[in-house]
Amino acid sequence: MGRTRWRRPSGLSLFSRRDRTARRHRTSAVCEPARPVNEFELPAEGILPAQWLRKAVAAGIISSERPIPDKSYQPASLDLRLGETAHRLRCSFLPGPMPVVDRLREYEMGQVDLREGAILERNRPYLIPLLERLDLPDGLRAMANPRSSTGRIDVFTRVITDRGFTFDDVRAGYRGPLYLEVVPRSFTIKLKTGISLNQLRLIHGTARCSDAQITQLHARVPILFDGGEPVRQEELVVSRGLFLSLDMQGDANGSVGFRAKKNSRLLDLSAEYAHDPDDYWEPVRKEEGDRAVLEQEEFYLLLSREAVRIPPDYAAEMSAYEPTSGELRTHYAGFFDPGFGHSTEEPVRGSRAALEVRAHDVPFMVEDRQKVCKLAFERMVEAPDSLYGSDVGSAYQGQTVTLSRHFRRPPPAAPPSFRTEFSGT
Repeated sequence: MGRTRWRRPSGLSLFSRRDRTARRHRTSAVCEPARPVNEFELPAEGILPAQWLRKAVAAGIISSERPIPDKSYQPASLDLRLGETAHRLRCSFLPGPMPVVDRLREYEMGQVDLREGAILERNRPYLIPLLERLDLPDGLRAMANPRSSTGRIDVFTRVITDRGFTFDDVRAGYRGPLYLEVVPRSFTIKLKTGISLNQLRLIHGTARCSDAQITQLHARVPILFDGGEPVRQEELVVSRGLFLSLDMQGDANGSVGFRAKKNSRLLDLSAEYAHDPDDYWEPVRKEEGDRAVLEQEEFYLLLSREAVRIPPDYAAEMSAYEPTSGELRTHYAGFFDPGFGHSTEEPVRGSRAALEVRAHDVPFMVEDRQKVCKLAFERMVEAPDSLYGSDVGSAYQGQTVTLSRHFRRPPPAAPPSFRTEFSGT
């Protein structure tokens, strides 16, 4: 595959080698660029890893009035930070052919200053300008998703852009600000400027793997495990992604996950490992036959039956459950970084996926090994210089339960239903 050079004489754009030559000839025939040329080459199509995200920041493709800290760079994404003001909305919206600020005048019901921290109410939409903005070349697009810790506390987020017709999908060539819609669902939350609720990936060309390529990848480097062993090739369920199922066997107490409590305490998102899980969650017990009834519009944290491994030169995205397959909405947090469940030491057993689940319309029975979601695998431009895990302080490598980093680790004498394992901070 040919290399792609990024040039920025007066506006950044992507060119093929032939187009670059023609552009150079046209430019030199008229005048030299007014500014120094910033250029670097992408070795392949795919998702940009952390080292290329740093180069994109240096080239002005991603910018911010405040310096972007090292901790914002993840193996295959960049954490986006909240700005200074939350706009309280009467309803969610897409800007369509207009700038966001013009639409905002129609729907804003007030403003909340986030600089010293502020409270966001449950089930109320807010729109928050992000500190980062984009200046994408024509051959580069972006995708956003909630951070894992955001999805696990049932905070619904999605990015919108000026003159945008979709959520979370930033078109190639977009130049402008980013806005985050934030809707706390289960808990009243406290936010402040600089907190990250979502992530952004930059994508060049075609990154997604076909079903045949996923199957071939598993044959070469096992990516799905059950009971500590690679799933047999003939047992893979692949259809526009790799399907995962629920674990309804649970722990020794019969606990299979957690359900968000109603009318809980305020959840301060700037305080990590500080909140008592008993104030916010109750354990979910399985019924006889390894199954459980999910109550209508309640929020649950469950675990996948299978463990997943994301090789260093791949990333993945978990898709929401398709409405045609059941009455469940599965998974807010979609990005799985290179190195999730991966190890250089044998045996490799992967890491299980936390599943954020809500039943719609009616109570819904789920059973052990029921297929509920799927992973789409995507190629990286190249492997990142740091993988998911201890290299970047990832909190959920090797997870055995699902609570986010906002909640305290239990003492050794705590009930098994609240026992958790973290390998990071």
